[in-house]
Amino acid sequence: MSVPPSLSEGSVHASCVAWNGAGVLISGPSGSGKSELALRLMDAGFDLVADDRVLLDGAVASAPARLAGLIEVRGVGILRTPFVTKVPVSLRVCLGQGQPRLPEACRDPWTGAVMLSLEPGFPGTVARIRAALKACCGSYEWVAGAGENVEEM
Repeated sequence: MSVPPSLSEGSVHASCVAWNGAGVLISGPSGSGKSELALRLMDAGFDLVADDRVLLDGAVASAPARLAGLIEVRGVGILRTPFVTKVPVSLRVCLGQGQPRLPEACRDPWTGAVMLSLEPGFPGTVARIRAALKACCGSYEWVAGAGENVEEM
């Protein structure tokens, strides 16, 4: 999996949602389904942090002021929704890079969060993200995979 160079502060082309105070940063090429996946996660109880551009200050994500609370819903339009102003990123989901069955342990160079490669249209993607986030936050325990040895990384 290729990863971008380290980024300590700045704007990235991504979407971000939050669940119980933990952020999920969704990155990928243009048209890979970032907004669609964010919308599906919001439908499953996650809160919007940012869509299209995400400001990162270390591991903390927020929306640029002009985009705060806005999400693009393809075929519908741009909608205003409630949003979380800032959240620490616990999980990064990379779209458009394939989806290994059992990924190697990997950390995001931008935020230090556990990093996964998933395909947004694959059945169960929302459930997989929720399970990975629960493992990142300690509700589940990593045994093998992307977050293996999470406390040692």
